[in-house]
Amino acid sequence: MGKKIIIVTILLAIVAGVGFLANYLLSVQRYKDMIANITYVNVNASDVPDGTYIGDYDAGYISAKVEVAVENGMITNITLLEHHNERGKSAEGIVNEIVAKQKIDVEAVSGATNSSIVIKKAVDNALSNVNSYPALD
Repeated sequence: MGKKIIIVTILLAIVAGVGFLANYLLSVQRYKDMIANITYVNVNASDVPDGTYIGDYDAGYISAKVEVAVENGMITNITLLEHHNERGKSAEGIVNEIVAKQKIDVEAVSGATNSSIVIKKAVDNALSNVNSYPALD
């Protein structure tokens, strides 16, 4: 009788493990698909009224929230309010590149591509939703 209980317990543990693994793999695939399908509106800052705008994007494993300042038709500052990442901390410098080049679709930081994409999408959301979320100033 004791042997049957041990075998059933082991089988249940294996089934549970396979279930958790399958769920994890599906979650990773959804995350990869979400990242691959991100597109940018690419709003021109000259079309955005002066002010400070909040934008965010959550891709599951990586998320970002930014505050974008626009003055005289130019992006003058981007503050990264939140950045939840795995190994993508180096992507945080991309906000300086966006300000310098005055465009969202700048090259991703090598080794932190997904974090770069998520941060850029948060900036894109801040500037493309200005009518939904009025400036903080």
